Amino acid sequence: MQKMQENSVASELINFLNASPTAFHAAKRRLRNAGYEQVSERQDWDLEAGKRYFFTRNHSTIVAFAIGNKFEAGNGFYIVGAHTDSPCLKLKPVSKVTKGGYLKVGVQTYGSGLWHTWFDRDLTVAGRVIVKEEKDGSVSYSHRLVRIEEPILRVPTIAIHLDRNVNSDGFKVNTETQLLPVLATSIKTELNKAVAESGPVKSEEIQVDGKKSDIGMINSKHHSLVHEMIANQIGCKVEDICDFELQVCDTQPSVIAGAAKEFIFSGRLDNLCSSFCSLKALIDATSTESDLKDESGVRMVALFDHEEVGSDSAQGAGSPVMLDALSRITSSFDSDSKLLPKAIQMSYLVSADMAHALHPNYMDKHEDNHQPKLHGGLVIKHNANQRYATNAVTSFLFREIATKHNLPTQDFVVRNDMACGSTIGPILASGVGIRTVDVGAPQLSMHSIREMCAVDDVKYSYEHFKAFFQEFSDLDAKITVDM
Repeated sequence: MQKMQENSVASELINFLNASPTAFHAAKRRLRNAGYEQVSERQDWDLEAGKRYFFTRNHSTIVAFAIGNKFEAGNGFYIVGAHTDSPCLKLKPVSKVTKGGYLKVGVQTYGSGLWHTWFDRDLTVAGRVIVKEEKDGSVSYSHRLVRIEEPILRVPTIAIHLDRNVNSDGFKVNTETQLLPVLATSIKTELNKAVAESGPVKSEEIQVDGKKSDIGMINSKHHSLVHEMIANQIGCKVEDICDFELQVCDTQPSVIAGAAKEFIFSGRLDNLCSSFCSLKALIDATSTESDLKDESGVRMVALFDHEEVGSDSAQGAGSPVMLDALSRITSSFDSDSKLLPKAIQMSYLVSADMAHALHPNYMDKHEDNHQPKLHGGLVIKHNANQRYATNAVTSFLFREIATKHNLPTQDFVVRNDMACGSTIGPILASGVGIRTVDVGAPQLSMHSIREMCAVDDVKYSYEHFKAFFQEFSDLDAKITVDM
């Protein structure tokens, strides 16, 4: 039975990963299917105890919450926070590059990726498109998600005959000149009459249906092939594409793998694995009326964009998204401004971001007493310099839930002679003032185009987060600090 549950949760994660090539694609449909009602930050909120809601910002940051039946303004929020973005290659505003008889796509690096892993992969593009729509003489603009399923791009490595020292000196990548994906050859596209290599075309030189069109200017920025594929995918005219935000993606699907089927091989495990486990835990912990019957707080998942580049954006963890959500929910039940600070002090955040598992080929990279292993459960991250926000109280509370449910946990600190990464935890802890613990499932190949983790750590993460939502309010009432 346990093995079946592990595979069930892992299989759901696989489906989630394969449906989420970008941050724009993650979570929204899953919440709607679970009965969560979408609210808009542009409108007033009319919230009710016992109900479930979510909102998005920029379509890439998602906050979902379920209000307990016994919630009162000033009560706490029990939150799992994660992020939806991963290191990748994003198309430049002008991506049209033609060199040596090849059509290439200009890209910029996003985050700290292991860029050598992007070579010799079957790649495509996905993201969002702004489309012009005309109806009854009125013009509007819509946001559409797009994903080209088939492989259309590749970054080929240079032959070893032309780089004899690559195995001894290492594969060193110039990300500006050597990381451009190949889209097609100029000769082939000319024969197919899909691309005109005559230079930029001014928008006033092209007319569509007797009207001036901006498509010429758009095509001067990007290869026409890209526009044609996008238009075919979303079912619109090329001239109706106003702009887009695309990134390069691997086409190889996520899989359960390994000789014992114990691993998950996939891109974007950091941090869609945490995003999925927290979302599934929230949904399953709020799926019936009885789940919220005795809850006095708000159960919440907050998935932020732009963590990989520092969280400083309108939709990153460094923005007011979290504080805005707590404030608006609290004030929906009582307008007294004094209740928000009280609610924050009653609240608790689990900052969930993947952790570094012990690598069998690089064991000296871990401190001897802190070597998280695959199959070992969630890793509680510590750092004296506050790169992680964990302290004795927050780690105790999180570990106590694990003990009650017989769930394994591990501890991690980085070696003193190595730099330490960080998460959204310290950003939210300092920006909002909320108690925080930093945790994550152990994984290998972090920031590679293809990462790996353990199937049963996915199950442990889900079960731990679900138990947190169900039991934290009772546990928190038993601990005394600052009294």
